[in-house]
Amino acid sequence: MSFDTRNGTRGAKQPSANLFLKLANGLMMSRARKKDAKMAGMRLLVLTTIGKKSGEPRSTPLAWFPGDDGTWLVAASAGGGAKNPAWYYNVAANPDRITIELAGETIPVAADQLHGEERSRAWAAIVDSSANFGGYEEKTDREIPVIRLTRA
Repeated sequence: MSFDTRNGTRGAKQPSANLFLKLANGLMMSRARKKDAKMAGMRLLVLTTIGKKSGEPRSTPLAWFPGDDGTWLVAASAGGGAKNPAWYYNVAANPDRITIELAGETIPVAADQLHGEERSRAWAAIVDSSANFGGYEEKTDREIPVIRLTRA
């Protein structure tokens, strides 16, 4: 499947990479790497991609949701921002060069973006599990991409 979600024209302000955000992300990643971590009731993983422009590894803490057959679902919500998050473009550029870390394990994964009815079902399950994701969709006019991560 293709990674083809365009940026929107309106949405929430996306956070800048300030010192506080870097520290908070570092703390979340440290917790997710060591144990089955949760933040605000959501399960966390660390997604490591290869930068589309830099070619360097880039790690991001993300909430994840269980998919079918032991897969992991992540939403490129960017908090309801008008633009897709940078990690979405890194995944799109290198969907077969991704790892996730959770509970002390590093797992190579392949990524594909869900579309149509499959995306709708997954999105409904995500919103059921974490209502704040439904609020993100109301803030923006872009369709929030749902990415399935499958053990490689």
